[in-house]
Amino acid sequence: QVQLVESGGGLVQAGGSLRLACAASGRTLMMYRMGWFRQAPGKEREFVASINRSGTSTDYADSVKGRFTISRDNAKNMYLQMNSLKPEDTARYYCAARVGATSEYNFWGQGTQVTVSS
Repeated sequence: QVQLVESGGGLVQAGGSLRLACAASGRTLMMYRMGWFRQAPGKEREFVASINRSGTSTDYADSVKGRFTISRDNAKNMYLQMNSLKPEDTARYYCAARVGATSEYNFWGQGTQVTVSS
C-alpha cells in the first residue's frame, strides 16, 4: 500500500522555523488528501493542516494559521513550513494520507518530534 516517513523535526528556539517533510512510497497513485497532525504528552492528537491531491486546497487549524504553510510537490512529498514557532507547538508531528476511496486518514507515518524551547 503506502508508507509515510516524516523528517525535519528537531529542537528550535521560540520564534524560529522548521520545515517538516513527509515522503510517501508504495501505491501513491491511490493517495489523495494528505495532512499533518500532532500530539503532545497528555493531550489528544489534533489536526494541524491538510492539502488536497493537486495542492490547490489547504486547511489549517486556527492555532497555526498564519504561521504554518502546508504544501506538496508533483510527486510523493508533502511539507510543513513552520515559522514563528511557540513552545505550545511542541509535539510529535505525524504525516497522514487518505488512500483509496475513504473519507478518513487511513495511513500514518511514525511521527517526528518537534520541541520548541522558550
